[in-house]
Amino acid sequence: MIVERVEHPQWTSNAYLLADGDGGSGVLVDSNGEQGLLEQVETRGISITHVLVTHHHPDHIVGVETLADRLSVPLVGHPLTKDVGVPLGETIEDGGTIRSGDLSIEAIAIPGHCRDQLAFSVGGTDVLTADCLFKGTVGGTGGGGPTGYEDHRRSIMERLMALPPEMRVHPGHTLGTTIGAEWESNPFIRVWRGVDPEGTETCRVRGEEATLVLWAPDYDGTNKAWVRYGDGRDAIVGGSSVERG
Repeated sequence: MIVERVEHPQWTSNAYLLADGDGGSGVLVDSNGEQGLLEQVETRGISITHVLVTHHHPDHIVGVETLADRLSVPLVGHPLTKDVGVPLGETIEDGGTIRSGDLSIEAIAIPGHCRDQLAFSVGGTDVLTADCLFKGTVGGTGGGGPTGYEDHRRSIMERLMALPPEMRVHPGHTLGTTIGAEWESNPFIRVWRGVDPEGTETCRVRGEEATLVLWAPDYDGTNKAWVRYGDGRDAIVGGSSVERG
C-alpha cells in the first residue's frame, strides 16, 4: 500500500494519497492547495476513484471541489460536512466503507474538534486522524459545540485508542506516529488514563477564570492547554488563549 503526504508550508495541514500500488487505484484525502500528490498520481499511474474530506475546516479543503471535478470522481465526506456548505457528491457515516481497487477504507466518526470530523482506517494498518489526534498532542475543542470536550475525549479514548497499538497514525498536521506511541507518551492521554495527575494552576482563558489542568506542547512548536472553567466545563484550547500567573 502507498501512503504519501504533502504538508502546507504555513498552515502545516496535510493532504494524503492512499493507493493499493503503482498502476493501481487510490484516493486523495483532503486538499491543502499543494500539487505534489497529483504529480505522484500521474507518474505512478494511479487511478483516483474518490476524493475524501475529513472535516470542513478551510485549511483542509483548499480547492477540494475543483480537485474532484478535475479527476471526475465523487467528493465524499460526513453528511454534516455537506450541511455546512462543502459540495459533496456522496456522504459516508460512521462505519461506512469505501472501496478503491484493493483498498478498503472505513470511516470512523470522531467529533469533538468539530461535529463533522471523520477518521479513515485503511487495511488495518493505517489511520488518518484529521485534527483529532496528533503526534504528542490533540486537537482543540472550540468548534465542537457544547459537548465538544466530552465528544473529543471519547473519540480519542474509545475510538482511536481502541485500534491496534502498531497502527500508523497520519494526522491532519505535521508528522505521523502510532497508536501505541500516543497511548504511552501523549500528555493528554496519560492524564485521561490516570497515569499522570491533573494540574491545579489558576489561569485566565480569554478573560475567564479557569484551572489549567494540562499545559503541553503543540504540533507547531507552540502550546496546547486543557482548561476547566468555574462552572465545570472543560475545553482544550490553544496556548495563546491562556494567561498564566
